[in-house]
Amino acid sequence: MSRIIAHYRLRCPAAEVQARARAIAVEQSVEMPLEGIRAARVLAEIVGEVRAIEPLGEEQFRVSIGLASETVGGDPAQLLNMLFGNVSLLDWVTLEDATLPDELLAAFAGPRHGIAGLRARVGAPRRALACSALKPQGLPPAELADLAQELALGGLDYLKDDHGLADQAYSPFARRVPAIAHAVARASQLSGQPTAYVPSLSGSLDVMRQQVRIAREEGLTTLLIAPLTAGVATLAQLSSEHPEMAFLAHPSLGGAARLAPPLLFGRLFRLFGADATIFPNHGGRFGYSATTCRAVAQAARAPWAAVRPCLPVPAGGMTRARVTEMLEFYGPDCMLLIGGNLLAAAEGPRAAAAAFVAGLRAYRFQAASATLPAEPLP
Repeated sequence: MSRIIAHYRLRCPAAEVQARARAIAVEQSVEMPLEGIRAARVLAEIVGEVRAIEPLGEEQFRVSIGLASETVGGDPAQLLNMLFGNVSLLDWVTLEDATLPDELLAAFAGPRHGIAGLRARVGAPRRALACSALKPQGLPPAELADLAQELALGGLDYLKDDHGLADQAYSPFARRVPAIAHAVARASQLSGQPTAYVPSLSGSLDVMRQQVRIAREEGLTTLLIAPLTAGVATLAQLSSEHPEMAFLAHPSLGGAARLAPPLLFGRLFRLFGADATIFPNHGGRFGYSATTCRAVAQAARAPWAAVRPCLPVPAGGMTRARVTEMLEFYGPDCMLLIGGNLLAAAEGPRAAAAAFVAGLRAYRFQAASATLPAEPLP
């Protein structure tokens, strides 16, 4: 019988940790008093098990709980539910990591394209990728298309909708996406650099399916989705239905629960089908530490059974002045996302985007490892 091992951080007095660990094991498995369970199989195979308790400091403990893999049933939402459903309501518990057995990993497709596929779309087999976002909300399709053309003429690899662009009356999806797609295609022809436009999906699953159809009709191959607002099962379903499409996962709502970012953004989004994962870079608007950001990137790219690697996309208030620093920190397997800093540049978005791309292309990775060549990467 295989088990998921969920690793939690508990904040409680030492005298209470054993009882609280057992309570978590029961709550996250059968959610009822054990004395009320008559089925021997449930008691032996379904009830959660406390596997380990490790002190981490004053009133801090790492608790590992074994949960029956069969309770997940291959459902992304149920996996989140089993890992952190009810106990997320306890303010003294944080879900820090999870070890998943190979047979459960095999139930999820993971990224369909991953890092290699995102590189192939824009003809950049080795270097870091450049991305920006269309902002602000409130602009009509024609103005967003004009802005998209300017940014694409700067030679960006990817240009995504801001995640706040949905299906608003001032910029409905069915009008906005064709207008921007045509503008970006024109710019790509003029610049000679393929820029992939990434529209943002929103609404119900049925609405998103219609939006995917519109994107495909415009020749688009990459989409943006926020798995926590759309639903992680929605990401997995769309990825399964449209294996030709790549998906960038947005972190919106990711700070609403005490769930460690490396696990959520780096591993779970990846497992559920994200080819790239956006997350707040350290030193930006959201206060993540360098240690956390490095752990997210490592979780996204590290070998993990048969699950393809996912491209880390540090973002959140980044500037052109930090490009070298970010490249040194993340290496070539990343996509740098700079939005507002390009849009607010005095020289205009086209020139700012061009300077961003030029700096990224010219950067020479130091040969600190055999995988980082010391010449510019195409």
